[in-house]
Amino acid sequence: MEGTRGRAQETDWTLVILPKNRWLDIDMREIIRYRDLVWLFVNRDFITVYKQTILGPIWFVIQPLLTTIMYAFVFGNLAKIGTNGIPFLLFYYGGSMLWTYFEQCFKSSSDAFIANAGLFGKVYFPRLTVPISKVFSNMISLAIQFATLMVFFAYYLATGSEVRPQWSIIAFPVLIVWIAAIGTGFGMIVSALTTKYRDLRQLVGFGLNLWMYATPIVYPLSSIPEKYAWVFYVNPVSAPIELFRVMFYGSGMVGPAHIVTSVASTIVVLVLGLLLFNHNERTFIDVA
Repeated sequence: MEGTRGRAQETDWTLVILPKNRWLDIDMREIIRYRDLVWLFVNRDFITVYKQTILGPIWFVIQPLLTTIMYAFVFGNLAKIGTNGIPFLLFYYGGSMLWTYFEQCFKSSSDAFIANAGLFGKVYFPRLTVPISKVFSNMISLAIQFATLMVFFAYYLATGSEVRPQWSIIAFPVLIVWIAAIGTGFGMIVSALTTKYRDLRQLVGFGLNLWMYATPIVYPLSSIPEKYAWVFYVNPVSAPIELFRVMFYGSGMVGPAHIVTSVASTIVVLVLGLLLFNHNERTFIDVA
């Protein structure tokens, strides 16, 4: 009689949470089931950043514009670094826009455990929904910046500038997913490491600043001496940014080998990030 009652009580559960025993034990159906939570996080991030600001989302446009003006003055006018015939505004704004998206995905994913420690310790939900939500929340600012870039782009097309968009422009969404995968993959690796080694967080900002100058943001890839070309082959972010210029401006230097190397690096980094993130979430609360 007691055994029958016990089995009846077991069948009353609608969700059974089991511990993860494998490194890559990721239930994609569970993440899809929590998709409403992802959008809740996206809404929270947007409101938290701009709820009590005067200009609100306009900052999404002001910040890259000021950065573009600074780059144009320092690197274009003072350093006399060429842009392969691309107007300064389009060249620097486009590169800055894509780098900012990568940087935001990296930073927000690297803080996933530390920033949500209180929430993780109180309620269960798939932890992977946090970095996924960051990808989409950062995409809001990217969309606004891209719309602004298209206004400038239309102006230069109308005035007869040397801008030649290619048919490959239709693959731009793939480019965004590519950049998001690189930033989130590296971010999850750092997030897993900083739960035990907190001082590594101090190196993230400094490391990203150095990384930016090893990426063709303020200069075209064609201006790099041959002996330093290997740096940009091992840097997975350089290929999608240079490919963006090929798509939209018809000017750039990125070969098939460079693209394949970057894609392969992205896959390795993303898988490694998922492995470390998934493994670390089991013990994070114990060491937090």
